[in-house]
Amino acid sequence: MIGHFITRLLPQRFKKAPRIYRAAQHTIRADAIDEAALSVVRRLHSAGFQAFIVGGAVRDLMLGRRPKDFDIATDATPEETKPLFRRAFIIGRRFRLVHVHVSHDVIEVSTFRSAQTDEDATDEHGRLLSDNVYGTQAEDALRRDFTINALYFDPETEEIWDYVGGVNDVRARRLKLIGSPTTRYREDPVRMLRAVRLASKLGLTLAPTSEAPLTKLAALMRNIPPARLFEETQKLLLSGNASETVAQVRRYQLLPSFDALLSTPIAERFADLALAHTDARLKIGKTVSPAYLFAALLWPTVTRERDAHIEAGMKPAPAFITAMDTALEEHAKMLAVPRRFQGIIREIWGLQPRFEQRQGQRPYRLLEQPRFRAAYDFLCLRTENREMPRELSVWWEKFQEADMDARKEMLAAAPKPATGSGSRPRRRRKKHSHAKTTAASAE
Repeated sequence: MIGHFITRLLPQRFKKAPRIYRAAQHTIRADAIDEAALSVVRRLHSAGFQAFIVGGAVRDLMLGRRPKDFDIATDATPEETKPLFRRAFIIGRRFRLVHVHVSHDVIEVSTFRSAQTDEDATDEHGRLLSDNVYGTQAEDALRRDFTINALYFDPETEEIWDYVGGVNDVRARRLKLIGSPTTRYREDPVRMLRAVRLASKLGLTLAPTSEAPLTKLAALMRNIPPARLFEETQKLLLSGNASETVAQVRRYQLLPSFDALLSTPIAERFADLALAHTDARLKIGKTVSPAYLFAALLWPTVTRERDAHIEAGMKPAPAFITAMDTALEEHAKMLAVPRRFQGIIREIWGLQPRFEQRQGQRPYRLLEQPRFRAAYDFLCLRTENREMPRELSVWWEKFQEADMDARKEMLAAAPKPATGSGSRPRRRRKKHSHAKTTAASAE
């Protein structure tokens, strides 16, 4: 039923044969395609099947960007594809496809699909529950999300096949949904996040018809399974343009958890710093731990709760521990952060007071901690936010690189930690100078 509904909503031009762009009409060449992906395409062709590089790889190459991966679409079913390769595995339930292992690369091969037509294909909100009805290439193009992601490149002929006007939209730097935006968002509410993320990441303008329903349909995000929501949130934060993306997500109210986390100017400033650092690292090819990012987003809650507990008379060490528990209980669940990441987040936080302890063997033991590097980077973020003195992060930077004799001299000259609040901001310390127990001494 929904397939027929979508078909009625699609413009007539979408039902025509594809427009085929010859090599002379575009800039993509076969030598820009990963060799592993080329070998998979050639093997499918030699077996008598159609096979195209599809989706984001074609879009990125047209935009002058290096694709992260090269996916393939074919008219071969997963059961027909798998026997053609020595190491190939059928994966997925809602969306079955084949992962072909070529040396160290994994090439994703999907079968052309058509729109679902069963009465039970969607839930009460319109979300697709399965997507394994195979179809033609034209049908496959129509059921994809954005026009710029529905382009097919044949590396043997160097032709681009375009059923939905995607080439023109790429050239206009325009992001537009295929079909009725409201229907497509209801099919899969995550498309709203993807629309905002792709527009921000690629520097595209979201088409007015695709932008209009976002705020009205934002409540549909509550129906997304937690594991998938976390996966999409990770992509958003690691997009390379997270600062702008998070601003747009908040503008359209797509993730209420972000509004709850960034509800104060202090929290916004700390998040902006963390996201800017992340974007900068990704731009120069460095890795970023998702746990580090979530630790940064949740940290203002930790400091706020810690300060409130101390004001209420709790000693700093238990106040800090209780605040960590509260932050993880309140927000990690809302963000669907897996437990394996919660443990890493707690380690990054828990090491912060120990940076203030610069006597005896404690600095050496801290260097041996598995999470030292992430915790040190987090300390640098805090010093940049003026939560801690810059002298502290500079000292630790030198201590890591120094030889044994230099380290001994640094330890002899290092000031003793102030008593009181340990990890608490310096500007508040004077008020609680009477406290004798620090969060650091609890380590």
